[in-house]
Amino acid sequence: MDEKNSNLTSFAVESAIATCERTIKRLWVLTIILIIALIGTNAGWIWYESQFIETEVSQEVDTGEGDATVIGIGDYNGESKTDNQN
Repeated sequence: MDEKNSNLTSFAVESAIATCERTIKRLWVLTIILIIALIGTNAGWIWYESQFIETEVSQEVDTGEGDATVIGIGDYNGESKTDNQN
């Protein structure tokens, strides 16, 4: 009777080990796929961001009498200079 129980236990252990080995292989494949996806997405956004060219625009305006109204969108870091000769 003990022989049958030991065989059954041995079979259960071997089955559990085989299941764990298959799971470990699948997890390694998943890990490799995730690393490739991480590298791919980082390369993708770096390529996307490198498509844009930064330009700088400077403008000089003569306002005449010194009445200047500046309407801008975004950051305005300019200076207003007038030549009043009163």
